Amino acid sequence: MNSSQVKTFSGSSLYYWLPPLLWMAAIFYFSTDTFSGDRTGSFFWRIISFVSPGVTEEQFEAIHFYLRKAAHFTEYALLALLLFRAFRAGAITRWRWNWALGSWLILVLYALADEYHQTFTRHRVGSIYDSLTDIAGGVSALLALWLVRRRRGN
Repeated sequence: MNSSQVKTFSGSSLYYWLPPLLWMAAIFYFSTDTFSGDRTGSFFWRIISFVSPGVTEEQFEAIHFYLRKAAHFTEYALLALLLFRAFRAGAITRWRWNWALGSWLILVLYALADEYHQTFTRHRVGSIYDSLTDIAGGVSALLALWLVRRRRGN
């Protein structure tokens, strides 16, 4: 690519919208049976029991539960930031509420659709509580971004 092609690509919608779309595809994959609780449990059990050989089954279940919820929170926090970046699309202005609202709306719809998708898998279940965790992750990221922008004077 020469410099004019790079400028054209970086100014295109694809440059801004491809990352959130790819991340949404990754989230869709994470919602398959490949990442069911049973599968991630056996993976994390090997790591945690190696790090802490005395961990009990009950302790591990709690750790595994919180690791999975943290993953939900984090993957949707990242999605919110990628969506905000896509809406911003290189604008000089650092913050607009309509960008945050658009990011939030897509995030909410995707979180609900993601949990609905899980009802069609064999080893997963859809949970409104997971959707709420997803949405909380996205809202937290947008609020943190707003606070940073506010401190820096937009």
